[in-house]
Amino acid sequence: MYAIIETGGKQYTVSPGDEIRVEKLRGTVGDSVEISKVVAVSGDDGKLLTGSDAQATVLARISAHGRGPKIDVLKFKRRKMYRRRIGHRQDYTQIRIESIRQ
Repeated sequence: MYAIIETGGKQYTVSPGDEIRVEKLRGTVGDSVEISKVVAVSGDDGKLLTGSDAQATVLARISAHGRGPKIDVLKFKRRKMYRRRIGHRQDYTQIRIESIRQ
């Protein structure tokens, strides 16, 4: 059984027991999170339900918060002596999928 969920503007394929990193969610480590935006869900019988037929919720538990690797952003204009370097680290939340309820 698996489900395709949407959170933080991205879609993830998840199964019970998976651990994924998503955009930062509110809550502390150990809190339970319910994701109701399910795009598609595969049942035990192998059928894939999509759209309004996929009335499911995914229960997950927050296992960690963190920051991703540093990404360098460079701006440069030739012959103008213009150089600019900025770094960015994106916040994330690591969640563990507990169950998929249909």
